[in-house]
Amino acid sequence: MLVLIIQLHLAVLTAADRLCRARARARSESGQTSAEYALVLLGAASVAILVTLWAKKSNSVGELLDAVFDDVVDMVK
Repeated sequence: MLVLIIQLHLAVLTAADRLCRARARARSESGQTSAEYALVLLGAASVAILVTLWAKKSNSVGELLDAVFDDVVDMVK
């Protein structure tokens, strides 16, 4: 009977230890999602700035809009 109680006690302690380790891992990774989200936003903002600077320098957006509006006006006539 004593052996059974000791085995049961060890099983409970082992389960509790595993639970504590799992919680510690979850806590240590909780900020990882926020950091990844921030890096994605930083990358998207960088790409947006580069595209904006390119469009401003090359005036291609203005030419594109002029061409679209000219085609719309020609379709309406």
